[in-house]
Amino acid sequence: MKAKNMIPICQVRLTEDEIQACCDVLRSGNLREGEKTRQFEDQFATMMGVKHAISVTSGTAALHLAYFSLLEPGDEVLVPAFTFISTASMVMLSGAKPVFCDIDPDTWTLSVEECERKKTERTKAVAPVHLFGNSCDIQSIQSFAQQNKLSVIWDAAQALGSQYKGKSVASYADIACFSFYPTKNMTTGEGGMITTDSDELAQKIRALKSHGESDRYQHPSVGFNYRITDLQAVLGIFQLEKVQQFIAKRKQVAQYYIESFKNNPAIQLQKETSDSNPSYNYFSIGLQLDKLNVSRDEFVQQLKDEGVQSAVHYPIPLNKQPCFESSETLSVSESLANRIVALPIHPYLNHEDIEIVANTINKLTS
Repeated sequence: MKAKNMIPICQVRLTEDEIQACCDVLRSGNLREGEKTRQFEDQFATMMGVKHAISVTSGTAALHLAYFSLLEPGDEVLVPAFTFISTASMVMLSGAKPVFCDIDPDTWTLSVEECERKKTERTKAVAPVHLFGNSCDIQSIQSFAQQNKLSVIWDAAQALGSQYKGKSVASYADIACFSFYPTKNMTTGEGGMITTDSDELAQKIRALKSHGESDRYQHPSVGFNYRITDLQAVLGIFQLEKVQQFIAKRKQVAQYYIESFKNNPAIQLQKETSDSNPSYNYFSIGLQLDKLNVSRDEFVQQLKDEGVQSAVHYPIPLNKQPCFESSETLSVSESLANRIVALPIHPYLNHEDIEIVANTINKLTS
């Protein structure tokens, strides 16, 4: 069956109560960061099981503040090559150097073996990405970090609601960074959050996100303006109430896809990390191109012709981005970048939509 209308890869639907809450803030005139922001942060911290949650303007801003609070100029940070650019670009904008590591060929998350090979005396931190909501091998990464006296900045932009060994991925030291972009598991339009159990880091980051202020017009250090508004925060408060429902639906869609594709030799599924409970922010497949007669881009066009929207996260690994001036080869990341395709996954897919997506994929890869 061909889709009657284009099945979207993601979708945001705001309810009347969310719209009304935003209107109430607009009518109040209290638009800047204030009471609603504090409430949003407190509720997020409680949900994640952490002491501190610090709201910021984006997931990128969260990473920037995390790096800036922990690094010195010239430090090196171990970063997976297969991820969104901000995981590495914010390292550079903090005065440090990203060192690209390849990923595990099955889970598509940071390879600890690669970290071992790439570490130097200048390595001060590691920035693992919980890719597509699949958590990293947190135990192995933390063991590596502790042995080498490294800080860990978890890029959890795609992992709101993901768990490792029954605990939120936010609950592992040192810092976790989240995004509330519209494609994420919940949204505030733009926005992000930093979580930590460290009182010292929380105090430092709160100052850095507001011009380095310790008090009004008192600036012991320079900083940034990464404050959100109460308009974003009130939307976040309502989204938090629904995010577990959103994630449950994402898991339902993901399990249908997994069952549909598990015996398809032309498709590689992302393997769940042992002890991980993914939240499926994205659902991506790796095409086994040697078993197909088309390229990845031709396959994406075929899906579109059948009424199924898709996307490519990510077509160019970071070690091949011109801005980083890297000449090394990272074979797993580069191979996956040529084969990866993201499929529709969001809370508003109905059963017919999911069936059409799965059947279309199997038809085109048979």
